[in-house]
Amino acid sequence: MDLAIKIIMLAIFFGTMIGVGLYCRKHSTNVDGFVLGGRNVGPWLTAFAYGTSYFSAVVFVGYAGQFGWKYGIASTWAGVGNAIIGSLLAWAILGRRTRVMTQHLNSATMPQFFEGRFDNKNLKLAASVIIFIFLIPYTASLYNGLSRLFGMAFNIDYSVCVIAMAVLTAVYVIVGGYMATAINDFIQGLIMLVGIVAVIVAVLNNQGGLSQAVENLHQVTDPAVSDQPGAFTSLFGPEPLSLFGVVLLTSLGTWGLPQMVQKFYAIKSEKAIKKGMIISTVFALVVAGGCYFLGGFGRLFSDKIDLAANGYDSIIPTMLSDLSPFLIGVVIVLVLSASMSTLSSLVMASSSTLTLDFIKGTVVKDLNEKKQLLIIRILIAIFIAISVVIAIVQHKSNVTFIAQLMGISWGALAGAFLAPFLYGLYWKRVSSLSVWVCFGFSCLFMLANMFFKSIFPPLLQSPINAGAFCMLAGLVIVPIVSLLSKPPKKEHVEQVFSCYRKTKEEEK
Repeated sequence: MDLAIKIIMLAIFFGTMIGVGLYCRKHSTNVDGFVLGGRNVGPWLTAFAYGTSYFSAVVFVGYAGQFGWKYGIASTWAGVGNAIIGSLLAWAILGRRTRVMTQHLNSATMPQFFEGRFDNKNLKLAASVIIFIFLIPYTASLYNGLSRLFGMAFNIDYSVCVIAMAVLTAVYVIVGGYMATAINDFIQGLIMLVGIVAVIVAVLNNQGGLSQAVENLHQVTDPAVSDQPGAFTSLFGPEPLSLFGVVLLTSLGTWGLPQMVQKFYAIKSEKAIKKGMIISTVFALVVAGGCYFLGGFGRLFSDKIDLAANGYDSIIPTMLSDLSPFLIGVVIVLVLSASMSTLSSLVMASSSTLTLDFIKGTVVKDLNEKKQLLIIRILIAIFIAISVVIAIVQHKSNVTFIAQLMGISWGALAGAFLAPFLYGLYWKRVSSLSVWVCFGFSCLFMLANMFFKSIFPPLLQSPINAGAFCMLAGLVIVPIVSLLSKPPKKEHVEQVFSCYRKTKEEEK
């Protein structure tokens, strides 16, 4: 009976996802409709698409367990940062200008934005290569949180779970395009909102309620961290500086990630941006704040966790193992929702970027719209297949190289793109050379962090802190190099920024 409940919940979930994909076929008959939903997506769908692309099983199982163990309840600051910096400020600072300028430049991807904004086709090609290299391992990492949860709930082999999830995601993305992912993201987002609240309440009730759980955690000590009680219930935790790096990378990083920024391309109006900003912020506060808050109580289960043998990914599944069959089913659907929504967003960004920015006009000179759509769909299938292979190989043989590459993906992408994109929206003086320098610095720095970790100072040996450093460095590199290098052509820059004058005139 217990197994039947879980299977029924999964069947309903998967059936809904496929049904939405079939329903949205009419919106995916051309490239603009398939990639951006015809740039006519409302605030609720866009906000939920942004939030569900933001938070995956990596956050719920991996980051929540790891950072909750290291910082205690203070890890909740990561969720607050995700809501304020990663959602509220991202929408407020990037939302309107991104929508207006990308429509003016007729760009559907981030590499196309770099080409149009800086009048440099080579920047588009370079950005495409960076996205291709670093998004696939990031895509593969989405499966990591599923293995222990499915093993706990169904005793099903990890490979079967990964393949099933990948196939179902591929079907609704290939058939329905962006609109299918947006509508499914909305449904998956609702599941995540309800699920995380229900799980937190259930776990804390098993510990005697919130007050008792906090009191128990207050008594926990770790000689490696502090011999004094209360380290894991303090306001900023035992390692405030490292916690700040986590907050910075997981929050500010979204400003430079192509699969996140692309959501602003598709929203239908400036009024919708203001509404979407509020919805997205509340979503992030509940989901991300809830995940990290839950993870903060991980040390209460230390008697059941063998960290040396099973790693941080075992913390959250262990915390959930005593829940009722129904709640475990909710958790499975929650993690599937988080993973599939992010997976669909990543493969859409990867395939559209490679097709529109690299193959079209470079590999194949004459590529009509029908062929572009076909190639995008084929690449979606290929990207998902590659990510499945990487995930299974890493799980079966524990290849540390792949695991490390997954860890640096976010830092390399955000470090390379954040500063050029942000300054490109606001400052006319940004030069192409400054963008090249930022691209090169961040990618080389993160690769060096992976291969030659020992040469870095202790604080920067963590890929999290190294990624945060790259983002901050980019914010300094771009203005300095721009001021020292040849300014861009005035005629081109004025033409690019004329879009903002037009919108102001329309508002009057």
